[in-house]
Amino acid sequence: MYLSHAERYEVTDEFLKIWRGVAAGETVNFAGKHLKVDNAKTLYPPVQRPYPPLYFGGSSAPAIDLAAEQVDVYLTWGEPPAAVAEKIGAVRRKAAALGRTVKFGIRLHVIVRETSEQAWQAAEDLIAHVSDETIAAAQTAFARFDSVGQQRMAALHGGRRDHLEVSPNLWAGVGLVRGGAGTALVGSPQEVAARIHEYAELGIESFIFSGYPHLEEAYRVAELLFPLLPLPQQASGAAVAANLTGPFGEMIANDIVPPAADRVRESA
Repeated sequence: MYLSHAERYEVTDEFLKIWRGVAAGETVNFAGKHLKVDNAKTLYPPVQRPYPPLYFGGSSAPAIDLAAEQVDVYLTWGEPPAAVAEKIGAVRRKAAALGRTVKFGIRLHVIVRETSEQAWQAAEDLIAHVSDETIAAAQTAFARFDSVGQQRMAALHGGRRDHLEVSPNLWAGVGLVRGGAGTALVGSPQEVAARIHEYAELGIESFIFSGYPHLEEAYRVAELLFPLLPLPQQASGAAVAANLTGPFGEMIANDIVPPAADRVRESA
């Protein structure tokens, strides 16, 4: 598909309109600029009604318009709280004008240790052997994308190592060599929990976390961080739903995806 940035959002808008109708059990007739269906329907309706919730991210104006009109949870990569608040406000205003409400989530890495000093040392260790040439090559590759979200990630660090704490406990070092979600919460359990609460107060309800190495950081988060956070039932009164996640959509500088056997997948 050789479509422009705006045209890709046109296709997404048309596809989701068709998908939402079909998933809700409707027979859909649709003729758009890019997609056309006649009497489209599904033989196997989803368990969730009217359809599985749509999670969607994008920082451009067309993305925010689409989120306000069609999606259930708007996702942002980990930006400083003021920037996240600005995005949330924009989506809320546009959704309200359409008579809708949207929930919000954030995608972040986590580097948590028993002390702040240990956490920051672990962050530095992650990029200790990354050369300036590798950083420059990665940033050049990422600059070819027309993603506004990727541009915002790159602007946080500017390809430089000397100013990576872009907000208290928010570290942009991951984004030096990794596309997509390029920031991590770094600090002691108390510091990371405080930052999570700060985002929650802005309206973030879903937190999508990862760390390096995945399994080891998962244990640290569970043992050090989780005891400081409210359980989902305590936060919302709702039942906990299990989520299965995979590595889809992740970009790394050298375009190498680990073999399936090397990936760690967990379910709640």
